[in-house]
Amino acid sequence: MNTRPTFDEMWGTSRELRTPYATFQQWFEGESLARLRKKQREAEDVFRLTGITFNVYGQQEAAERLIPFDIIPRIISGREWTRLSRGIEQRVRAINAFLHDIYHRQEIVRAGRLPAEMIAKNAAFLPQMIGVKPAGGVYTHIVGVDLVRTGEDEFYVLEDNARTPSGVSYMLENRETMLHMFPELFTKHRVQSVSNYPKNLHRSLAASAPAACDGNPVVAVLTPGIFNSAYYEHSFLADKMGVELVEGHDLRVIDGRVAMRTTQGYKAIDVLYRRVDDEYLDPLNFNPDSALGVPGIMDVYRAGGITIANAPGTGIADDKAIYSYMPDIVQFYTGEKPILQNVPTWRCSDPQSLTYVLENLADLVVKEVHGSGGYGMLVGPTASKKEIAAFRDKLKAKPSNYIAQPTLALSSVPIFTNAGLAPRHVDLRPYVLVSPEGVKITPGGLTRVALKKGSLVVNSSQGGGTKDTWVLED
Repeated sequence: MNTRPTFDEMWGTSRELRTPYATFQQWFEGESLARLRKKQREAEDVFRLTGITFNVYGQQEAAERLIPFDIIPRIISGREWTRLSRGIEQRVRAINAFLHDIYHRQEIVRAGRLPAEMIAKNAAFLPQMIGVKPAGGVYTHIVGVDLVRTGEDEFYVLEDNARTPSGVSYMLENRETMLHMFPELFTKHRVQSVSNYPKNLHRSLAASAPAACDGNPVVAVLTPGIFNSAYYEHSFLADKMGVELVEGHDLRVIDGRVAMRTTQGYKAIDVLYRRVDDEYLDPLNFNPDSALGVPGIMDVYRAGGITIANAPGTGIADDKAIYSYMPDIVQFYTGEKPILQNVPTWRCSDPQSLTYVLENLADLVVKEVHGSGGYGMLVGPTASKKEIAAFRDKLKAKPSNYIAQPTLALSSVPIFTNAGLAPRHVDLRPYVLVSPEGVKITPGGLTRVALKKGSLVVNSSQGGGTKDTWVLED
């Protein structure tokens, strides 16, 4: 088990107040706990009235839940953010180059840096994308890179979200709520803004329009519908960008273009920001039973009649088995050593690694290769003997379905409790926009926090919450 002391982002490891939190601490000492308790309740009311909820699948109780929000900001210095940004941009550019390569010449396989079966046998690899070059050469228009911190200057990439990363609406609403609740705090800090994300998103998507675009690019957001767990975000982003929110039944292929139904008839779409998984995107090319997608959209896409963001087939880049090769991938495509490191990873498909993992399950975190949302994973140090035994059987039955990682000493930040401040573990998901014009990273991102004392699982579906992330000006 990892016995390293937890790095506290406010107090370091030696209980000396860190510079980014100095002004905040001074403010906090002048506040009454009663006022802050009242503010915490007000913030929860704002979220409830705004309808900031998410759906939980497979639960008997109420499916729609409020995401817990903590009023204490997470504060990152400008210096720290500059280094993180460089590492994030390097990684995102490498992912985009990797996607182009595996759907074309597969040079990384020819060079012996990635086993051919990692692509050929990967469910996220789409043969329908072979030879297809998206408009502007961009595959991943929106990326969420999950980061964890273990020390003063130690950041690791926990996973890459290259399919349809969610949570950006919470980042924006968290900031809006904090500005409303604590305007005086913002006057004391020079916090970099996140509010222009929707504008930047629209500009980035429009810049990725296909050759078939004639005039100002028409952008739309494709949602699976109101029962999807992230529907609030789909409607939120469409509204903030000033574009149409559409479902599959609103769209059809007309004269080689994908068009949406409007009160003036059908109108061609240039860029479709889709929040529908590959499998359901086109019943003629993928799952024939899908009612969520658009029949024939892939044929229009391959012919250059529409841009789909993110491109179909990008899921292979955030596959957890591919993740273990990311340091090699970054170096292969950029010619540079990775600025941001991976978490050490054992691929259970490898017999030697599997033996090690089976012998050390109580100390490791084991994840499904295609899993997400904190489901299908084992956190060894907090699991019961019965849970470990059951997971051992799963691993033996299908080892290639899993990877394992050490239990990191994730950094902690303060949250507000009835008794005052208390440390809790966090991760960070910065949001990256990629277009032919370049890479734009929003300063901050979504901080997810494990509200249960000692817990390392930050996912909202597993009891985690969120907080505002402040990146200070230098």
